Amino acid sequence: MFWLNGKPAETIPLDDRGLHYGDGCFTTARCVQGKIDHLEAHLNRMQTACEQLLIGNVNWTVWRDEFLFVARSAGDGFVKAIITRGSGGRGYSIAGADQPRRIFTNGPLPPQYSQWQQNGISLAISPIRLGINTTLAGIKHLNRLEQVLIKASLEQTDAHEALVLDTKDRLVECCAANLFWRKGKQVYTPSLEYAGVNGLMRQRIMALLADSVYELAVVSEPMQTLQDADEVFVCNSLMPLLPVNEVGEYHFHSRQLANYLLPGCLSPVA
Repeated sequence: MFWLNGKPAETIPLDDRGLHYGDGCFTTARCVQGKIDHLEAHLNRMQTACEQLLIGNVNWTVWRDEFLFVARSAGDGFVKAIITRGSGGRGYSIAGADQPRRIFTNGPLPPQYSQWQQNGISLAISPIRLGINTTLAGIKHLNRLEQVLIKASLEQTDAHEALVLDTKDRLVECCAANLFWRKGKQVYTPSLEYAGVNGLMRQRIMALLADSVYELAVVSEPMQTLQDADEVFVCNSLMPLLPVNEVGEYHFHSRQLANYLLPGCLSPVA
């Protein structure tokens, strides 16, 4: 079911800028017994993205109330929240587009995640490269054509997810997840300065690592750095963490860090 500006809806105006230009942002939250996991982090993410995209006039009190309302009927599922700039402007101009739209939908969690969590997954190396854009890097904007093409390519393989590099051949993320790897007590995650999404589960894992015996480094590295990794895993808000068995010709067997982090990833945060 969909909600548009707080009301059940099945349509959206054809002049919405989200449709024409991908002019907006979104977040997807895990719900536990009808409550949003890490609510304030999702709110902060959307506020940051709207600020970066110059989308104003969002009533965040109303948005938060609608987020909570839609979550109650999700049970143990997910809520996806979208904000578009709304209608208005001429061509690319945002002049006059000052009434953003709030869109929500909910549903069950992907059933395969629990099985993948137990069995581990494989990553294909995507032939699609992420473009470098420091203005949009980090936020979850509505322009997802790169991910659409990455997913289309992934579906031609037997892998579960895709490992994605940028146009400088640096590790960035997966199609719909962030990436971590471990070498001994040293843990690494790619820099998102130039491309990628700064996922909320990525942020939570970084916080968990700060209070652990492991040391974390944010790096810009080629794919070959995974060759001597002890362990690789990926994460997002819904998974929330999946161990990786193989990336191309590289194979991994340890789940030491994944097992350590998983309880903290699964534990709901207000």
